[in-house]
Amino acid sequence: MTKRFILVSLFIGVLVALVFYSKWSPEPARVSGVIEADEIRLGSRVGGRVARVLVEEGESVQSGDVLVELEPFDLLEREAQLEFALAARESELARFVTGFREEEKLQAKAKLDQLQARFDLLTQGPRKEEIEAARGRLVLAETAKRLAEQTFERQSKLARNNAVSTQELDNAKEALEAASANVVVRQQELRLLEAGTREEELREAAANVEQARQAWQLMLHGYRPEEIEQAKASRDAAQAELDAIRRQKEELRIKSPIDGVIEALDLQPGDMVAAGAPVLSMLDRDELWVRAYVPQNRVRVSIGQKVRLSLDSFPDEPLIGTISFVARQAEFTPSNVQTLEERSKQVFRIKVIIDDPSDQLRPGLMADIWLDSTGADE
Repeated sequence: MTKRFILVSLFIGVLVALVFYSKWSPEPARVSGVIEADEIRLGSRVGGRVARVLVEEGESVQSGDVLVELEPFDLLEREAQLEFALAARESELARFVTGFREEEKLQAKAKLDQLQARFDLLTQGPRKEEIEAARGRLVLAETAKRLAEQTFERQSKLARNNAVSTQELDNAKEALEAASANVVVRQQELRLLEAGTREEELREAAANVEQARQAWQLMLHGYRPEEIEQAKASRDAAQAELDAIRRQKEELRIKSPIDGVIEALDLQPGDMVAAGAPVLSMLDRDELWVRAYVPQNRVRVSIGQKVRLSLDSFPDEPLIGTISFVARQAEFTPSNVQTLEERSKQVFRIKVIIDDPSDQLRPGLMADIWLDSTGADE
């Protein structure tokens, strides 16, 4: 009987000890959350018709891999057109920078010499020999006129006696008229030579000489800096347009910006996609993190703090995480509770980045975060 009493007393003592241990040694603080990954939604800034789809949902891709290709439509033709335009602008710029050719300068100098000689000729006026020659031609014309008058008078007398025909008389009359006109022409020529060059002709010749001289000087000095800058600006504008088209061509190939996994993809060749609209989404598996909510009585956590994580899927493989975010403002459940009893439901959102060297974790797994930093350091 005494032995049984001792056993019962011992059993009761153990129970009381366990109760006191659980009371004064509470379970370390922990919160639960879901493993998440950053989602990236990819698209094209130009849009168009889908030419090829090179990946499938759930497929792992590397940074720089081409995921979707779009048809170029008229981008290739526009690129070729802008390449020709750029070549023309570059040639024009090179012409302005190089300046005029030596042959063009010599041609301008020859034109100046020609006009200068013409001006000198007009300034000096006719030579004495030219005036004397004009007087000689006038004398010859007057002599021919007198001969034509004598012939006409003789034919007129014969015609009155019916000794010559009417046709012969008419021929003599026409010869007299031609000789008289020739005398008038020779008289005018002599007057022009004797009067010399008019003032208007001298001014015109001087202006032509000056114009040719300025044209020659322009070729010697080349193009103005403003013209070169304008040609350079036109070249740069054409280059910018070509670069813009080439960037649009790059947008025809939707590439992966990171190493990740394709999460959602619903495209087929021939589908139309809008410019700037997401066409697929992928997850960044290089940086997994847990979103959790910490009660205010356990909010003594800080950014950069190491914490221990445990997962039901891998119970024997504890992980280490780093707190990267702690909300500055608490959240209420419900949001309008202000009583002292319900204030314990006030929580702060935290974000814990997971160190996963084994690459076994997947978004969606449940994880427990142990807020005791000592456990993480161990």
